[in-house]
Amino acid sequence: MHYGYIGQGNLGANCAACLLRAGMDVTVTDINREAAKDAIALGAKWADNPAELAANVDHVITCLPSPAVSQAVSSEMLPAMRDGAHWIEMSTLGREEVLAFAETAASQNVRMMELPVTGGVHLAAQGNITMLAGGDKDMFETHLPALQAMGNQVFHMGPLGSASIIKVITNMLAFIHLKACGEALMLAKRGGLDLGQAWHAIKASSGTSFVHETEGALVLNGSYDVAFNIDLALKDLGFAMGFGREFEVPLELAAATEQTYVAARAAYGGDAESPMIVKLLEDLLDTELRAEGFPARLT
Repeated sequence: MHYGYIGQGNLGANCAACLLRAGMDVTVTDINREAAKDAIALGAKWADNPAELAANVDHVITCLPSPAVSQAVSSEMLPAMRDGAHWIEMSTLGREEVLAFAETAASQNVRMMELPVTGGVHLAAQGNITMLAGGDKDMFETHLPALQAMGNQVFHMGPLGSASIIKVITNMLAFIHLKACGEALMLAKRGGLDLGQAWHAIKASSGTSFVHETEGALVLNGSYDVAFNIDLALKDLGFAMGFGREFEVPLELAAATEQTYVAARAAYGGDAESPMIVKLLEDLLDTELRAEGFPARLT
C-alpha cells in the first residue's frame, strides 16, 4: 500500500513518521518543504504539489488546518487520484463539510473516510494518539494497519459524519477542562498552597483530568506550549456550538469557554497557544501560576 500524505504540520508530520517507521511506502507534500524534512529523512518520497502526489499513490491522507485549506487541496488532488482510490481526511471538519467533501470525491470515483484524532501532538509522536474513523466499514478494515501504526486506540464511530461529531465533543470537553484547571490552580495559589503539590494532589483525586495532567503541567512551567493555537480552539468550539443548535442541546459551559477564548485571542492573538486562556486569569489577578519541575513540552 502506497500512501500519499498531504500536510506536514505538528500532527501530520508525526503521523506520517509513524507510517514510515512501520515500514509503509509514503509520499508527502506540504506548502513548506522544510516541514517534511523529518519524513524525508525517514524515507518518504517528496511530491511538489497535491496533484503530483495523488497521481502516484494508491490512497491519500490529508491533515490540514482548516476546511478552506481542505477545499483548496482537494480541488487539486481529487482529479488526479486513481479510480476507486480512497481519501482519508484527518482534518477537524464539521459534519456537513465532511458529507459535502465525500459527495465531491464520489463524483471523481474516489471514496472518503474521515479520521479526526484526539490526544495531543505528543501522543501522535509516540504513535499513541486516539483515532476516530467515520465511513464504510470495509474502508476502515482496509486501512486498519495504517491506523494502528499511527494510533494505539482506533474507533470506528459509524457512517461518514459520525467521527466529526465525537471529535468536536472531545475537544469541547478538553477546552472546558482547561478553563476549569486554570481556575482550580488559581484557587490553590491564592489559598497559599504549594502549586506543585496541589497539581499532584489534584492528579491523584477524583477531580483530575487528562487536560490537568498534560496542559496543566505546561501552565505551571510557563511555556503553555501544547502545539495547538487559540484560532484552532475557536474553530472547534464553533463546531460544538453549531451542533448544540442543531441538536437543541444547551451548551452553557461550552459557550462560556468560547468567550474566554475570544478574550484570549484579543489579548494574545490567534496564533497564541491554547493554554494561554489561563494566562488571562493570571494577568487579571497579577498572579503567576508557576512551579518547579514541570516540562516546557509534552513528550
